[in-house]
Amino acid sequence: QVQLVESGGGLVQAGGSLRLSCAASGNFASIHAMGWYRQAPGKQRELVATISSGGTTNYADSVKGRFTISRDNAKNTVYLQMNSLRPEDTAVYYCNADAILARGNYYYSTNYWGQGTQVTVSS
Repeated sequence: QVQLVESGGGLVQAGGSLRLSCAASGNFASIHAMGWYRQAPGKQRELVATISSGGTTNYADSVKGRFTISRDNAKNTVYLQMNSLRPEDTAVYYCNADAILARGNYYYSTNYWGQGTQVTVSS
């Protein structure tokens, strides 16, 4: 019912920048919180940053001051600007969204994940 399509990953040298995008599409009433998570090989998936529909942001301590999350509500798209990248930022980055779906007059929230995009930072 909701598809999240990520783009913008790739290979970059340490100190470089990348911008990830994630667009939500499908049959939903609205999108509330959106966010980015990442999973490095052999590690658990961890939160990178989230943003509410009103623009309130939250960041992992490890990316504060380097990454910026933003969104375009008209396009149902969330972005992650990543600057000063480090080798330890290497991971698969996943988009996440809370979508409000409608079934008649009944509204309910469901959480969705994107397929992931690889970010590799070389030293």
